[in-house]
Amino acid sequence: MTILTYVLVGAVAYLLGSISTGLLVAKLNHGPNLREVGSKNTGASNVLRTMGLRNGLITFAGDCGKAALACGIGYWTLGQYGAMLAGLMVILGHNWPVFFQFKGGKGVASSCGVMLVCFPIPALISYVVAIGIIAATRFISLGSMCMLTVFAILVSVFFSGGDLLVILWAVLLAALCILRHRTNIGRLIHGTESRLGQKVK
Repeated sequence: MTILTYVLVGAVAYLLGSISTGLLVAKLNHGPNLREVGSKNTGASNVLRTMGLRNGLITFAGDCGKAALACGIGYWTLGQYGAMLAGLMVILGHNWPVFFQFKGGKGVASSCGVMLVCFPIPALISYVVAIGIIAATRFISLGSMCMLTVFAILVSVFFSGGDLLVILWAVLLAALCILRHRTNIGRLIHGTESRLGQKVK
Protein backbone atom coordinates (compact mmCIF):
# COMPACT_ATOMS: atom_id res chain seq x y z
CA MET A 1 0.00 0.00 0.00
CA THR A 2 1.19 3.52 -0.76
CA ILE A 3 1.57 6.49 1.55
CA LEU A 4 -1.42 8.00 -0.27
CA THR A 5 -3.61 5.17 1.03
CA TYR A 6 -2.61 5.95 4.60
CA VAL A 7 -3.31 9.64 3.99
CA LEU A 8 -6.75 8.85 2.58
CA VAL A 9 -7.63 6.52 5.46
CA GLY A 10 -6.54 9.17 7.96
CA ALA A 11 -8.52 11.88 6.17
CA VAL A 12 -11.71 9.79 5.99
CA ALA A 13 -11.38 8.90 9.67
CA TYR A 14 -10.87 12.53 10.66
CA LEU A 15 -13.94 13.62 8.69
CA LEU A 16 -16.02 10.87 10.29
CA GLY A 17 -14.81 12.04 13.68
CA SER A 18 -15.79 15.60 12.83
CA ILE A 19 -19.45 14.58 12.59
CA SER A 20 -20.77 15.68 15.98
CA THR A 21 -23.48 13.34 17.21
CA GLY A 22 -24.13 15.58 20.20
CA LEU A 23 -24.83 18.67 18.14
CA LEU A 24 -27.05 16.69 15.77
CA VAL A 25 -29.01 15.23 18.70
CA ALA A 26 -29.40 18.67 20.25
CA LYS A 27 -30.61 20.18 16.98
CA LEU A 28 -33.10 17.39 16.25
CA ASN A 29 -34.53 17.64 19.78
CA HIS A 30 -34.53 21.46 19.85
CA GLY A 31 -32.07 21.29 22.69
CA PRO A 32 -29.57 23.87 23.92
CA ASN A 33 -26.34 24.92 22.26
CA LEU A 34 -24.03 22.41 23.90
CA ARG A 35 -21.09 24.78 23.60
CA GLU A 36 -22.87 27.26 25.87
CA VAL A 37 -24.21 24.97 28.63
CA GLY A 38 -22.78 22.55 31.17
CA SER A 39 -19.18 21.68 30.41
CA LYS A 40 -19.52 23.47 27.03
CA ASN A 41 -18.36 20.46 25.03
CA THR A 42 -20.32 18.39 22.54
CA GLY A 43 -19.71 14.91 23.92
CA ALA A 44 -22.05 12.37 25.47
CA SER A 45 -21.38 13.42 29.09
CA ASN A 46 -22.56 16.97 28.48
CA VAL A 47 -25.58 15.73 26.53
CA LEU A 48 -26.40 13.38 29.41
CA ARG A 49 -26.28 16.18 31.95
CA THR A 50 -28.14 18.77 29.90
CA MET A 51 -30.57 16.68 27.81
CA GLY A 52 -31.15 13.50 29.80
CA LEU A 53 -30.22 9.83 29.75
CA ARG A 54 -31.85 8.89 26.44
CA ASN A 55 -30.10 11.60 24.45
CA GLY A 56 -26.85 10.93 26.27
CA LEU A 57 -26.96 7.26 25.32
CA ILE A 58 -27.80 8.09 21.70
CA THR A 59 -24.85 10.46 21.55
CA PHE A 60 -22.53 7.89 23.11
CA ALA A 61 -23.66 5.22 20.66
CA GLY A 62 -23.23 7.57 17.70
CA ASP A 63 -19.75 8.71 18.69
CA CYS A 64 -18.66 5.17 19.53
CA GLY A 65 -20.13 3.85 16.29
CA LYS A 66 -18.46 6.40 14.02
CA ALA A 67 -15.11 5.55 15.62
CA ALA A 68 -15.65 1.82 15.18
CA LEU A 69 -16.63 2.42 11.54
CA ALA A 70 -13.48 4.45 10.92
CA CYS A 71 -11.30 1.74 12.47
CA GLY A 72 -13.10 -0.91 10.44
CA ILE A 73 -12.33 0.98 7.24
CA GLY A 74 -8.71 1.31 8.32
CA TYR A 75 -8.42 -2.37 9.18
CA TRP A 76 -10.06 -3.49 5.94
CA THR A 77 -7.78 -1.24 3.91
CA LEU A 78 -4.44 -1.42 5.73
CA GLY A 79 -4.70 -4.01 8.50
CA GLN A 80 -3.88 -3.38 12.17
CA TYR A 81 -1.81 -0.26 11.57
CA GLY A 82 -4.57 1.12 9.40
CA ALA A 83 -7.10 0.60 12.17
CA MET A 84 -4.79 2.29 14.66
CA LEU A 85 -4.23 5.26 12.35
CA ALA A 86 -7.95 5.62 11.73
CA GLY A 87 -8.60 5.34 15.46
CA LEU A 88 -6.24 8.16 16.29
CA MET A 89 -7.59 10.37 13.50
CA VAL A 90 -11.26 9.79 14.32
CA ILE A 91 -10.58 10.86 17.93
CA LEU A 92 -8.75 13.96 16.73
CA GLY A 93 -11.69 14.72 14.45
CA HIS A 94 -14.13 14.32 17.33
CA ASN A 95 -12.09 16.51 19.66
CA TRP A 96 -11.29 19.17 17.07
CA PRO A 97 -13.96 18.87 14.32
CA VAL A 98 -13.39 20.80 11.12
CA PHE A 99 -17.16 21.18 10.65
CA PHE A 100 -17.69 22.93 14.01
CA GLN A 101 -14.88 25.46 14.41
CA PHE A 102 -12.60 22.77 15.90
CA LYS A 103 -14.64 22.74 19.13
CA GLY A 104 -15.73 19.19 19.94
CA GLY A 105 -15.94 16.68 22.74
CA LYS A 106 -13.37 14.92 24.88
CA GLY A 107 -13.14 11.74 22.85
CA VAL A 108 -14.22 9.20 25.46
CA ALA A 109 -17.06 7.55 23.51
CA SER A 110 -14.99 7.62 20.33
CA SER A 111 -12.08 6.08 22.23
CA CYS A 112 -14.36 3.26 23.37
CA GLY A 113 -15.11 2.38 19.74
CA VAL A 114 -11.44 2.60 18.78
CA MET A 115 -10.34 0.42 21.68
CA LEU A 116 -12.88 -2.27 20.95
CA VAL A 117 -11.96 -2.64 17.29
CA CYS A 118 -8.19 -2.39 17.69
CA PHE A 119 -7.63 -4.38 20.93
CA PRO A 120 -10.90 -5.91 22.15
CA ILE A 121 -9.66 -7.84 25.19
CA PRO A 122 -7.89 -4.94 26.94
CA ALA A 123 -10.80 -2.74 25.87
CA LEU A 124 -13.35 -4.91 27.67
CA ILE A 125 -11.19 -5.04 30.80
CA SER A 126 -10.82 -1.26 30.71
CA TYR A 127 -14.57 -0.80 30.34
CA VAL A 128 -15.14 -2.82 33.50
CA VAL A 129 -12.60 -0.71 35.39
CA ALA A 130 -14.26 2.51 34.19
CA ILE A 131 -17.75 1.32 35.11
CA GLY A 132 -16.55 0.29 38.56
CA ILE A 133 -14.90 3.65 39.21
CA ILE A 134 -17.88 5.63 37.94
CA ALA A 135 -20.26 3.50 40.02
CA ALA A 136 -18.13 4.02 43.13
CA THR A 137 -17.42 7.74 42.73
CA ARG A 138 -20.02 9.00 40.21
CA PHE A 139 -17.21 10.90 38.48
CA ILE A 140 -17.44 10.19 34.74
CA SER A 141 -14.23 12.10 34.08
CA LEU A 142 -12.23 10.03 36.57
CA GLY A 143 -13.57 6.77 35.19
CA SER A 144 -12.81 7.88 31.65
CA MET A 145 -9.21 8.80 32.38
CA CYS A 146 -8.65 5.59 34.30
CA MET A 147 -10.16 3.58 31.45
CA LEU A 148 -7.71 4.95 28.87
CA THR A 149 -4.79 4.66 31.29
CA VAL A 150 -5.54 1.01 32.06
CA PHE A 151 -5.98 0.34 28.35
CA ALA A 152 -2.59 1.89 27.57
CA ILE A 153 -0.90 -0.21 30.25
CA LEU A 154 -2.55 -3.46 29.18
CA VAL A 155 -1.81 -2.93 25.49
CA SER A 156 1.77 -1.84 26.11
CA VAL A 157 2.65 -4.66 28.49
CA PHE A 158 0.62 -7.62 27.24
CA PHE A 159 -0.63 -6.97 23.68
CA SER A 160 1.98 -4.89 21.87
CA GLY A 161 4.49 -7.66 21.26
CA GLY A 162 7.15 -5.07 21.95
CA ASP A 163 6.06 -2.99 18.94
CA LEU A 164 7.01 0.59 19.82
CA LEU A 165 4.43 2.02 17.42
CA VAL A 166 1.65 0.15 19.22
CA ILE A 167 2.94 1.29 22.61
CA LEU A 168 3.23 4.90 21.46
CA TRP A 169 -0.28 4.75 19.98
CA ALA A 170 -1.82 3.41 23.19
CA VAL A 171 -0.01 5.96 25.36
CA LEU A 172 -1.04 8.75 22.98
CA LEU A 173 -4.71 7.79 23.27
CA ALA A 174 -4.47 7.98 27.06
CA ALA A 175 -2.58 11.27 26.88
CA LEU A 176 -5.25 12.80 24.63
CA CYS A 177 -7.95 11.78 27.08
CA ILE A 178 -6.09 13.26 30.03
CA LEU A 179 -5.30 16.44 28.07
CA ARG A 180 -8.97 16.96 27.23
CA HIS A 181 -9.89 16.44 30.88
CA ARG A 182 -7.35 18.89 32.32
CA THR A 183 -10.09 21.23 33.60
CA ASN A 184 -11.86 18.24 35.16
CA ILE A 185 -8.62 17.30 36.91
CA GLY A 186 -8.53 20.76 38.46
CA ARG A 187 -12.13 20.43 39.64
CA LEU A 188 -11.47 16.95 41.01
CA ILE A 189 -8.56 18.31 43.03
CA HIS A 190 -10.64 21.19 44.38
CA GLY A 191 -13.74 19.07 45.01
CA THR A 192 -15.96 20.95 42.56
CA GLU A 193 -16.31 18.31 39.83
CA SER A 194 -19.90 17.42 38.92
CA ARG A 195 -21.03 13.89 39.74
CA LEU A 196 -23.17 11.62 37.60
CA GLY A 197 -26.81 12.53 38.13
CA GLN A 198 -26.01 16.03 39.30
CA LYS A 199 -27.73 18.79 37.35
CA VAL A 200 -25.47 21.30 35.66
CA LYS A 201 -26.50 24.87 34.90
